[in-house]
Order: sequence, then C-alpha cells, then structure tokens
Amino acid sequence: MTVVTKNIEEIQNEIIDEFDLLDGDRESTIFYIMELGQDLPAIDESQKIDENIIKGCQSKVWLTTDFVDGNIIFNADSNTDITKGLISLLIRVLNNRTPQEIINADLFFFDKIGMNGVIGSQRSNGFASMIKQMKFYALAYSAKS
Repeated sequence: MTVVTKNIEEIQNEIIDEFDLLDGDRESTIFYIMELGQDLPAIDESQKIDENIIKGCQSKVWLTTDFVDGNIIFNADSNTDITKGLISLLIRVLNNRTPQEIINADLFFFDKIGMNGVIGSQRSNGFASMIKQMKFYALAYSAKS
C-alpha cells in the first residue's frame, strides 16, 4: 500500500500546476483528463453493479471503497474516458485518507484549473455528485468507527 506523504492541499496544488502547463487550452486539457483516466486501475466487472453507480452522473461511474487501517481506499471506473479521468483526480486527492480528512476537505482545484469552462455543466454536476458520494462514504465510515 502506498503511504500518503502529501496532504490534500499539496496534492491539489500539484494538480493545479500540471493544468497550468496546458495554458488553458481546452483540447489539451480534455486530452490530459482522458490520459489520467487511463492510469486508473479498472475495477472488477463484478463491482460494476447498480449499487456502486454514482447517482447524478450523466455517464456511468462506479465507485467502491475499502476501509484499511482507518483510511478509505477508493476504486472507480467509468464508461467514458473523460469521466474516468475526473474521478481519477478525486481519487488522487482523497484516496487513503481518514474519513475526517475527506469530510473536511476543501476541494478547490476544480475551480482553480477552470474545469467548469472545459467540461460543461452536465459533467460539472456529475463531478459534484462524485464528491458528494465520496464524502458520503467518509461520513458512513466515520459513524461506524
């Protein structure tokens, strides 16, 4: 298992720096998001069930979790490359964190990289649904422990 050495803010700042290199070019940004999605390990087909689908996303996004040593491990997949790239960014920021870290996370990178202007309102709403679902899992794990 990977040991997290950077905090949520530091990882978000790294993402902002990466997207700054694209200089606001919409096509390059979309291509980069799709590339990021390719690096996300696929989840097992048996996990691609309705109860793992994030509601509110136009595309299908499956999200599963494991709770290991007090940290939440997220796994996800999507039927579209852009959406898979978007969920991979959230996993990069929130994966292997305590429920409280996830609940308290101020996710500012999306606005800072100008994503609303790149992906449109439908996907922006879907992205908000992804965040909501990840925080919901964190609340559930927090209540259990």
